[in-house]
Amino acid sequence: MAHILVVDDEPEITRMVTKIMESRGHRITVATDGQEALAAIAREVPDVVILDLHLPKIDGFEVCRRLKANPSTTNIPIVMLTAAYPGIEDANRGLELGADEYVVKPFLSEVLVHNVERLLPEANCS
Repeated sequence: MAHILVVDDEPEITRMVTKIMESRGHRITVATDGQEALAAIAREVPDVVILDLHLPKIDGFEVCRRLKANPSTTNIPIVMLTAAYPGIEDANRGLELGADEYVVKPFLSEVLVHNVERLLPEANCS
């Protein structure tokens, strides 16, 4: 069972992602802005972060930058969630900052699961 941090300010998205990933046997923590995300990671380092890019307080780009710049968090895989428009520009910027993968909203649950679980150590996948 992997620990996944879901960071999104849209309650429908966090509920849907939580349901999808819990059904795969993963433990979920939710943060609704970048500041909460960084605090959650300081308390417990997750196995992967699912990170919306457009967040209040601290945006997802800055969260990604900080995680990848910190030696204690640089290896945490990050899956970005981005809107369909301007999806490709956001995705490219996030990948340049060190994100590992991106998923465009709205997304198929199978796509999200595939992109998250391929970044986890095999022992953590159900």
